[in-house]
Amino acid sequence: QVQLVESGGGLVQAGGSLRLSCAASGRDFDMYVMAWFRQAPGKEREFAAFINWSRSGIHYSDSVKGRFTISRDNDKNTVYLQMINLKPADTGVYYCAADNTRAYSTIADDYAYWGQGTQVTVSS
Repeated sequence: QVQLVESGGGLVQAGGSLRLSCAASGRDFDMYVMAWFRQAPGKEREFAAFINWSRSGIHYSDSVKGRFTISRDNDKNTVYLQMINLKPADTGVYYCAADNTRAYSTIADDYAYWGQGTQVTVSS
């Protein structure tokens, strides 16, 4: 099992930047595919980005591609989401997710472990 704790959310103006972190505890972090999902008020949780254990597999949703960068430090058991040029549409709760039963996925139900989420609010 792995426990996930997100941090780094906050309030930022449109065009600004934030860096989210997700600290994992537990064994074999480097064997997990890690992902970021987000959920806006009244909407379903949506995929933002994933990174596989070796960093050879990285994928972004069309809505964040070119503005968000996912990375991981397996020595620190941490995954990051660097977000630039933020838009009001990026507002929501951002969740870190992990799974060790598949190479990658963009589907929330495929991830077994979740953090509690961190709020990102982008003002216009």
